[in-house]
Amino acid sequence: MNTIIENLDEKNKIKSLEKAAELIKNGSVVAFPTETVYGLGANGLDEEACKKIFDVKRRKRDNPLILHVTNEDMVKNLSSEITEDQKKLMDNLWPGPLTIIFKKSDKVNDVVSCGGDTVAIRNPSDEIARFLIDKSGCPIAAPSANKSGRPSPTNAQDVYSDMQGEIEMILDGGSCNIGIESTVVDLTEKPYTILRPGFYTKEDLEEYLDEVVYDKSLIDSNTIPKSPGQKYKHYAPKTKLIVIKGNMDNIQNYVDNLGINTDEIGFILTEETAENVNFENVKIISKRNDYLNFAHNIFTYLRELDKFNYKLLICEGVNEQKMGISIMNRLKKSCANNIKVI
Repeated sequence: MNTIIENLDEKNKIKSLEKAAELIKNGSVVAFPTETVYGLGANGLDEEACKKIFDVKRRKRDNPLILHVTNEDMVKNLSSEITEDQKKLMDNLWPGPLTIIFKKSDKVNDVVSCGGDTVAIRNPSDEIARFLIDKSGCPIAAPSANKSGRPSPTNAQDVYSDMQGEIEMILDGGSCNIGIESTVVDLTEKPYTILRPGFYTKEDLEEYLDEVVYDKSLIDSNTIPKSPGQKYKHYAPKTKLIVIKGNMDNIQNYVDNLGINTDEIGFILTEETAENVNFENVKIISKRNDYLNFAHNIFTYLRELDKFNYKLLICEGVNEQKMGISIMNRLKKSCANNIKVI
């Protein structure tokens, strides 16, 4: 299969999106940008099309898909009920990087829900994603457009490196604004639970809800995750990755004692840390407390450094508060919990 990248300049934008919508209607898989990361999209009401997503991603069949919509009527069609609290989040945080778990209706097939009685729904804010959903005339099932286990793609070339020859089209909408996946919150039972941290934090959700907790597996590695997809290694570069936290004044000494030449290590560091070391191969990700830019760059930088075949990658960690929890969730999975406190 020849994978085409459609550049969405003003001249070709509508034509390319209409072509992509026809592919979706006909049961194909198309990669497209959202405000979070690129998605691998198929008709969410078509079981056979949804199976293709699992096949292309090499995704485990117990890892449910998120359905992307653009309006409340679509949600009503996919859910058996909309509670008052679900409506609050829909009204205040949609469109945006938030996935809400609902009790599913009989319109949701078992491929999407993996046989469960709930469905994950998101209303994205990205205009390309919204146009594609509306033109396709259906909810679009779309996990991140990468091979399972790899860092999520935040630009079309990253998608192409994983998906060339396996899907028909990639819509190139440039770099994603946010850079990590949506927050996933289960509102089907109390206490309401964050299953995946993302752009919206616990504190953001509690502006509208009485109580929200993190799934215990996010804070305790010995707890079995409630959501099946949380069980698997995610976001990992091919190169071994170490995440370093603590007193970053000690990083030079830590690296000197690794027994690896520093020119064989790729580094992702904050601006403050980079100023105080003499390493080569450094990507400066953000200022130390600039979590928005850190999140925006992390998957891109992991993929960039992975191309150089270093012996090791080292990434600076962040404090686990607010959006820092989301960043460290991705980094812990990327490094298989290989975290060093210095």
